[in-house]
Amino acid sequence: MEIYKDLSSPASQQFEKLLNSQLSKNKIEEGKVIEGKITKITEKYIFLFVPGLKSEPVIDINEMKMIGMQNKIAEGKIISVLLEKIEDKNGDVIVSAQKAKKIKGWYELEKAYDDNESINGKIISKCKGGVIVEHVETESLMFCPGSQISDKPMKNIDHLIGVEQKFAIIKLDKLRGNACVSRRQIVSSSKKEDKAKIVAKFKVGDIIKDAVVKGYSSFGCFFEVNNEIDVLVHLQEISYSRVNHPDEIFNIGEKHDLKVISIDKSKLQIGCSIKQLSPDPFEHISNYEQGKKYKVKVVKIADYGCFCELEPGLSTLLHSSEISWTKKNISAKKIFKVGDLVDCIITEIDKEKRRVAISHKLTIENPYSSLEKKHPVGSKIEGIVTNTNEYAVYVKLGNYDIDGFLHANDLSYADKPEEELKKYKKGIKLIVKILEINKDESKIRVGLKQLEKDPFDWFKDKKVNDTITIQVISSDNKGLMVKPEGSDLQLLIKKSQIAVSSADARPSRFVGGERIDAAIAELNFNKRKASLSIKLLEELMNAKAIKEHSSPLSGKNLPFSSLSDQLDDKKK
Repeated sequence: MEIYKDLSSPASQQFEKLLNSQLSKNKIEEGKVIEGKITKITEKYIFLFVPGLKSEPVIDINEMKMIGMQNKIAEGKIISVLLEKIEDKNGDVIVSAQKAKKIKGWYELEKAYDDNESINGKIISKCKGGVIVEHVETESLMFCPGSQISDKPMKNIDHLIGVEQKFAIIKLDKLRGNACVSRRQIVSSSKKEDKAKIVAKFKVGDIIKDAVVKGYSSFGCFFEVNNEIDVLVHLQEISYSRVNHPDEIFNIGEKHDLKVISIDKSKLQIGCSIKQLSPDPFEHISNYEQGKKYKVKVVKIADYGCFCELEPGLSTLLHSSEISWTKKNISAKKIFKVGDLVDCIITEIDKEKRRVAISHKLTIENPYSSLEKKHPVGSKIEGIVTNTNEYAVYVKLGNYDIDGFLHANDLSYADKPEEELKKYKKGIKLIVKILEINKDESKIRVGLKQLEKDPFDWFKDKKVNDTITIQVISSDNKGLMVKPEGSDLQLLIKKSQIAVSSADARPSRFVGGERIDAAIAELNFNKRKASLSIKLLEELMNAKAIKEHSSPLSGKNLPFSSLSDQLDDKKK
């Protein structure tokens, strides 16, 4: 083989120049977008010629159709592709027309973002949290959040889908290749120019006629003026009276006259007032006196009461707690309607806080006072059961619209109030005793057992260690159920209190009906509690016998097995 080292010939120089010119057109580097010429087309593939590559790159025809470049599938056409690999493991060149188009589109989006320019796009589909927007020029896909579609809430955006419109790029993530756009910014900017012209029409002191209530928040009410602009009436500018929330005064769609009190041209905001359209009615408060009765007009009803006027503009709140003596948390809607004239007494006038408090129930006699006059504590009164729960019965007292509270423990002297409670149903007539009247808290407590003699009074002339005769009613492993003679009380003598000797402390020794003696071990009149003990009686009698050195015992009592041993010990 002959090697030519002489490169000074004209032919060699021309070849070198041609080769360099071809290589300089395409910088062969992975990850770069290069251009290639279509040299061959088959049913499935397109073959490209790229100077500087040792083999022809191949592109799937479906890829070209997917990115809308089917019109460029022709021999001799130049297309852009992304060089992914110069040579894979099989020795093939890997290129992508789809990725090249996406990169070129990204460059255009970057330029528009840097230059703060809007782009043309169209919404092609909805997705979670917003919509997908396609860039018209490059067909790049971008995301538009739902909050950025319009400057007003929209229930339906179907009319915007597929329509070419302007979008502003608000965020670019170069690492992930994501773009976020906003239609709202374009809409707002165009409206801002129009809004500035509208705001310029107004000046402080202007009166706006028939502004429509559009909405409200905790700080004020929004009105729409001439279908052009929204204005705010702050909470403090609604009324001379105290207003907790605009919905106490206004309803959506109502029309009101407004007075312009402030204009902010930088923020394009107009502040208005309703109360400044009329003189301050609170200046007339000197015409009213605390404690006197006046007729007020109901102007609005709320869940917690109703708003009334002493005179036009001078409003006050009639709270639900001041409507009735007997009904708590009463709904004003069930008692009054807008326009009613109601008798009320002024209970408070606070000039500093500009507040007037009124009461309707003070114009009516307090039924608790009436009941106390005719039926003081300790007296009897007829009633009807109106309701029951797990611990009490409620009784409507006489002709009064008052329910007395009858606790389960006050139904009977029996030891099982839960069982007694089941006997009382709605509608049953009773005669009860008034135990307590609390006018301040509107409460009355009544009792039923207090009308009967307390069986515990049987112990009034008794004291601890006294001996009494009892009758055994029944026995079980806990002890003896007994009843003192001449009493209706039933008491339990515990097993440990039957006898001194453990051998004799057996409840099974008793079958019922036996009459025996026992001692009073405990007596508490406040708690109505008494305890009996046969063992205590035995110990008391043993002690007495030992003290008197006497062995004979009288009375029908249980045998005292330990007495002889104790006497022998004392003799020694």
